[in-house]
Amino acid sequence: MAQAGSIQVRRSRSTFRTECSVATDIQAPAERIWSLLTDAPGMTAWNSTLTSIEGPIELGRTVKMQVPEAPGRTFAPKVTRFEANRMMEWRQGNPLFGGVRTYVLTPTQDGRSTRFEMTEVFSGPMLPMIVGRLPDFGPIFQRYAADLKGRAQLEPS
Repeated sequence: MAQAGSIQVRRSRSTFRTECSVATDIQAPAERIWSLLTDAPGMTAWNSTLTSIEGPIELGRTVKMQVPEAPGRTFAPKVTRFEANRMMEWRQGNPLFGGVRTYVLTPTQDGRSTRFEMTEVFSGPMLPMIVGRLPDFGPIFQRYAADLKGRAQLEPS
């Protein structure tokens, strides 16, 4: 697990599965962090890993987004799990190659912070042919977590 300040990144890889996770403690309640994670119209104001995002971040809905690492390409994951202030999951792809991103918020034992975790898993029989074209998600996820942490800790309690 690599660390950048208090942001931890973990990676694992096998032939048909690759995973990258980021975790950090944010000095803010889960409700504040959740509101940032689910506010698509406001997300590009604080999230430097996005060029654009549109669509409601709600269970069963599709979110369309563009990222700096893939100019001109639109990703369209579907929100497949949504437990307010706790966890959410986005899925895109098919059985041959797909990605699942999971967000988890857990209050810390001292009650003053919230543990933020985000994991992206790519899998499927096509992964060996595609993995070389995927970016290194470690630095991207570190930046995402740092952006989220900075914005959540700036807002008043």
